[in-house]
Parts: sequence; structure tokens; C-alpha cells
Amino acid sequence: MASKNDKEIKAGTKVEESIYLKKIGERLKYFRKKAGYTNSDTFAYDNNISRPQYGKYEAGANIQLNTLIKILKLMDVTLEEFFQGFSEY
Repeated sequence: MASKNDKEIKAGTKVEESIYLKKIGERLKYFRKKAGYTNSDTFAYDNNISRPQYGKYEAGANIQLNTLIKILKLMDVTLEEFFQGFSEY
């Protein structure tokens, strides 16, 4: 059985994870706009990505690394560029 401290650590981890995912979504939006797409639907449609799912990624939904890499390739952005300046908080 998990102790109270274990539950607090898990809750803290979930909060941190949520913050990171939100930042990833913000970065996706930034680079999409930099690529010349004013809205996520057009970017998703032009690149054969599910429009609702891509919108969720920009909103901070969990994204697999291989999916992120594929999207960044479509934007002509490297992982290094994407995470440049990406700090903990």
C-alpha cells in the first residue's frame, strides 16, 4: 500500500508532467506559426495528420516521442531547436 508521501510524490510528478506537456504544446504552436500556418487545422490537413489529435497536442495532450519527431520533421525543426531554451519552469 502506498504511503501518504508516495501519493504526494506521484501527485507532484503529475503536475510537473502536465507543465512539460503544456510547454511542448506551446512550442508546437510557435513552430507551426513560424512555418507559416496560422491555424492548427490547416497544418494538420496539409500534412495528413488528424486535426483533432494535433489540436490536442498543441493544447498539452501527451505525445509520443516518435510522433513529435515526425511532426517536427514536417516543420523542418530539429529536436535541438525545439528544446532550445526549454527549462524546467
